[in-house]
Order: sequence, then structure tokens, then C-alpha cells
Amino acid sequence: MQETDLSLLIRAGEAAGRIAKGFFQSDHQIWEKPDGAGPVTEADIAVNDLLEQTLRSARPEYGWLSEESTDNAARQSSEHVFIIDPIDGTRSFIEGAKTWAHSLAIARNGEITAAVILLPVCDLLYSAAKGEGAHLNGARIAASRQSQIGASQVLATKPTLESKHWKADGAPDFARHHRPSLAYRLALIAEGKFDAMLTLRPSWEWDIAAGALITTEAGGRISDKTGRALRFNGLDPRLNGVVAAGAQLHRPLLQELASA
Repeated sequence: MQETDLSLLIRAGEAAGRIAKGFFQSDHQIWEKPDGAGPVTEADIAVNDLLEQTLRSARPEYGWLSEESTDNAARQSSEHVFIIDPIDGTRSFIEGAKTWAHSLAIARNGEITAAVILLPVCDLLYSAAKGEGAHLNGARIAASRQSQIGASQVLATKPTLESKHWKADGAPDFARHHRPSLAYRLALIAEGKFDAMLTLRPSWEWDIAAGALITTEAGGRISDKTGRALRFNGLDPRLNGVVAAGAQLHRPLLQELASA
């Protein structure tokens, strides 16, 4: 009997974690990507190679979209596509911090159906399959029920607070926090540890795909910054910002944004 897509992602993610930890806090090569796109390390490439071999061997008919692979528009002709960030939070990985993650997802006709976010050093494995709820290390998780913006704890970068993004003169009076990995930020929304997550600049699908399903399966809501539903495997794999929150806070936050 063929293993499920979620079981496959978990197995591949755990193997990726073992590879990445072999490079973590050790000497390894680091390069800068062209056009100021940030750093990439030996670990990113090794994890990407392992994931591509493992996942595509198991599902050769699925397309492939990964931050560390040359993109090929042929993926758009596939009903299913893997959407992968081998290491989300590469700068944190380089610095020796623990909050970097592997982000693995499968999209079917633009909708995420299976997802894993794994933080190997922290022993955290977030997972979801469509219609089956969201889990952390096997235990069910649920998003926040906070409804008041002023009482909310929000994951966002400082530029998100600039007045140009908001209808009023600046952001609402929520408590701002930050984590370097976008995938981890979304997992924390699904877990209910924070009430919302905002990123208002164009966002790569591989940073968001896994967390999008985990958030919604935990009872949260997610959209682009205008409130539109997220669709994946786009020809240009960038999303128009992301707003993720508990179900009662998502709409009030959108209503405060200048772009909504």
C-alpha cells in the first residue's frame, strides 16, 4: 500500500533534519545569491538534493518548485506539485540560532493538501493533511480565538508598521513580535502561541505553502494582504503579501490595512 502524501513529507522532512544538523554550527561553505537574494549554504543544497531525490522518486508525476532549484514552468502542467523550502531561515542557520525550519508542501490544482514544517533542533514537527486537522508532534493544535486587535500578539517585521500600509496613521496598537522563519511564524499561529502574522511584501510560495494549510487546519484563516484566497503553483511563484490569524481576528486586521 502506497504511503500517504503526508507520511511521505514527514519521512522526507525527518531525513532532511538529519542532513541539516550535520552541517549546523560547523564550518561549511556559504555563498551570496545573485541580485541580493540572500545567502545559501552547503546545507541548503544538500537538503534540497535529498528532498528532491526522496520526494520525486516516490511521486515522479508530481511537479517541483523549490527555493534552491532552477524553476521550470513545466510544473504548471502537473496536477500535483511539491513546494519546498529546504531551509527557511538560512541566516539563522548560519548564525547558529535554532529557529530555522524545513517547509514541505504538496499542492493539488493550486490548493495545499499536505504540509510539514519541521524545526529539527527544537524537536518540533508541525503537520497537516486537508480535512484532517493540524498537529504538533502528533497532538492536535488550534489557532487563537482572540478577536481584539489591541489585545493581540502579532508576528511582523518593523517595516510592516509603516503608516503607508494602514488606513489610519500607523499600525493598530497590537504587540509586535518577530521570528526569522516565515514558515515557523505560520506554525506559531496554528499553535495559538500568537494571534496573527503579517508580511506585506511579495512572499515566495515556498515560505508560505506548508504554513497555509497548517494554519487553516488549526482553525485559523489566511489570505493575501487584500483578503484574496491564496493559490499556489503560480507561473510567478510570489504571493501578494500574507495575513494569517485566528478566525475572529483575520477580518478585523484586513479591514485596517490600506490595501484591503
